[in-house]
Order: sequence, then structure tokens, then C-alpha cells
Amino acid sequence: MPLEKIEDNRGNPWGLWRIEEDETQLEAAAASPERIPESIRHPHKRLEWYAARVLVKALMQRRGLTFHGIVKDAYGKPFPAQSDYHLSLSHSYPYVAAYLHATHSVGIDIQPPRTSLLRIAHRILDPSELAFAGSDLNTHCVIWCAKEVLIKVHGRKDLIFSKNLRISPFSMNSKGYFSGSIIVGPKETEVRLYYEMHPAFALVLNKPEPT
Repeated sequence: MPLEKIEDNRGNPWGLWRIEEDETQLEAAAASPERIPESIRHPHKRLEWYAARVLVKALMQRRGLTFHGIVKDAYGKPFPAQSDYHLSLSHSYPYVAAYLHATHSVGIDIQPPRTSLLRIAHRILDPSELAFAGSDLNTHCVIWCAKEVLIKVHGRKDLIFSKNLRISPFSMNSKGYFSGSIIVGPKETEVRLYYEMHPAFALVLNKPEPT
């Protein structure tokens, strides 16, 4: 099984899975009580659905927990069934990412650095973000992932990328920490973020810096 990576973030693991199995193999490995929705028909989407469950199962086993499938709340946010843990998922075929946390809402996102991000940047970035991102595609990719993470942390999807989600300037390296903010009315919530650049994608999740 191609488990790419599991990192234990202070007892709250996150991981990456590279899909190399066929659907039958992933379905057997997941052993999930759920049935895949009939609306998911594309072969890659079906593989991602099963691989996400295999990965979450591996993360839960690491914490001594039993996997009972995945449920969603009224806003579509996933949670491990029969568990108080928080969960976030992301996928970009052939990769799937998952993040499990005992006490706090979490977000993880992976995204390949496609040039289309530059074309839509004026719609998702505010002027200050556009200024520090410039034309660097990797920076744009990290910002996009970061805003997706902030939405997942918030738990609802009624936020506007350019208005309610703000990313502070950061230096583009292979990995690093930076800050983002969720702005809803007069309330602004700062979220500490971490990024990694992989050969095929950028990865961002919320986690504190090590002490």
C-alpha cells in the first residue's frame, strides 16, 4: 500500500496517500460501512473516495481508534463516524490528504500549481496579496490552498475568498509557516498555517509552530 507519509502533529496526525491500487483493492482496504454515492462515476473520483477512507482509517488506527466510516454535517464538513475527532480531507489525483485532530477544527488542502491560478487571482486575492504574490505561480498556489484551509477551519462555505480570507506575506521556500485570518463582520480570527512544496503539488494545513 503506497502510504506516502504520516506526520504526528502533537498527537494529531495528518497524512498523504498516493493512489496506485485499483478500486477493488481500495474498497477492500477501507472496509468502510459506507456505500459510495451513485453520483460519483468518474474513475479517478471513485478511487479518491476510497483512498480517503483508507488513509483516515490508517490515521485513526495510529491513535488507537476504530474506523466506522465518514459522516458530514449540515455544511458538508466531514467527521469520522462515532468519534469526537475533527477531520479534513483533500485530493488531487493521484494524491489524497487527510488531517485528524482530537480537539480543534482543522483544514488541509493540496493543489497542483496550474497556470489557471494566475488568471483567476484577481477574483480570489485582495490587492495586498496580489502585490506580494506577483507572478510567482508557487506563491499563488500556496495562497489558494491556504484560503481553502481557512474555509475548512471555519466549517462553512459562505465566505468570499477576497473579502473574508486574508493571507499575510511570507517568503516562498520548500516549506514554512505563515499566518492567515478569517474575517467575519467585526471578528478576525488568526490561524497559523504551514506549507510544503512537493514535486506535484503544494500542501497547506493549520498547525502551530514547534516549540
